[in-house]
Amino acid sequence: MRSGDTIVALSSGATPSGVAVLRLSGPDVAPILRDIAGPLPEPRKLTLRPIGAESLLDRGLVAWFPGPASFTGEDCAELQVHGSPAGVRAILKLLTSKGARLAEAGEFTRRAFENGKLDLVEIEGLGDLLEAETENQRRQALARFEGGLSQRIDGWRNQLLDLRAEIEANLDFSDEGDVGDSLPPNFGLDLASLRSEMDEALKSIEHGRIVREGIRVALAGAPNAGKSSLLNALAKSDIAIVTDEAGTTRDVREVPLDINGQLYVLLDLAGLRDTDSKAEAEGVRRARLAIEQADIVLWLQAPDITDAEDDLAKRADIIVATKSDLAKGQGDGIAVSATTGDGIGALLAAIDAIGRDLIGTGSMLLSRERDRLALTSAIAALSQASAQLGQPELAAESLRLASQALERLIGRIDAERVLDRLFASFCIGK
Repeated sequence: MRSGDTIVALSSGATPSGVAVLRLSGPDVAPILRDIAGPLPEPRKLTLRPIGAESLLDRGLVAWFPGPASFTGEDCAELQVHGSPAGVRAILKLLTSKGARLAEAGEFTRRAFENGKLDLVEIEGLGDLLEAETENQRRQALARFEGGLSQRIDGWRNQLLDLRAEIEANLDFSDEGDVGDSLPPNFGLDLASLRSEMDEALKSIEHGRIVREGIRVALAGAPNAGKSSLLNALAKSDIAIVTDEAGTTRDVREVPLDINGQLYVLLDLAGLRDTDSKAEAEGVRRARLAIEQADIVLWLQAPDITDAEDDLAKRADIIVATKSDLAKGQGDGIAVSATTGDGIGALLAAIDAIGRDLIGTGSMLLSRERDRLALTSAIAALSQASAQLGQPELAAESLRLASQALERLIGRIDAERVLDRLFASFCIGK
């Protein structure tokens, strides 16, 4: 990405569409806008203008956002025009001929970061918001994007700054009359309280991860126990191949499912049994691994199939008696029929009840591996500082390391290590 020039991109969906939004940012936005749409409109107000230079290309709404009061912190503009492929191409060609260049993926958001409009945590929230598929994901991402986690981190940073100021003043100015020879009596308690607060936040990361990535639900059991049929019934689509031949499924198939605003990822697995087939044996190995890593395990039993004798059955959260249309009232657990749909609602309710317990009711702002690593590092440094209060020089260094861990999380230091990967996942024009 190159800074200092003016960029342009189609920020709305692919054409053809009812409306197409073209976004510009950079130092030459004002002269370009005057060139193609006449005098600059009043800031932050949509104004109907002809779009073109020597000839009219379209007529649309123009918005002007002078920096630094803009998304990127630079001069910005948006053109809302008709979503004709030919029309959008013509306007982009005109804009690039006036000195703008086509933006790279995530370049608008990166400029917002570099100009201090967003921190790294908020940008991750924006990325999650763009990809949100369920209501829970939307709420979590929006809270992060709106600065919920950043505010919490700022609170921790401010407490750390107070602790560091106290201990460093004691080291540097202990010979001054208004600075004591030792740390205040409550210094250790304040340090322990901050560490405890971060510990509690760290415990919520798994809940946040589950909301962001989804709850993984493994459909396990013997071959032909009805796993693929149940998957199709739950997803309301013929996604998985269903035959009466045992061993049809040989890989882990993942299917997303939205239950009451929460993302669940259904895992259709190979049936568990001993086999001489190398391909099926690999499928069974992958199935075992998926069961061990799943958040919820459904163990399927069918009246016409001998149940698999496997230690992994003990991992089951829900026993599902499949093919209830063949033998009603037989088998333990929730009776379902993929053919008639009987019991599907009860099974979804049972899955949802377990999912709600997994999510909990606490904060879900922390959800990424980067969050976990930063907080773990900060907590370890605070623990070291607590053990080093008798050696203030060492304790001061440990507090500095704790501050660095939080600074790294919001992108104040070492941001380049994650920026390229993060922004590459953004769409062009964002």
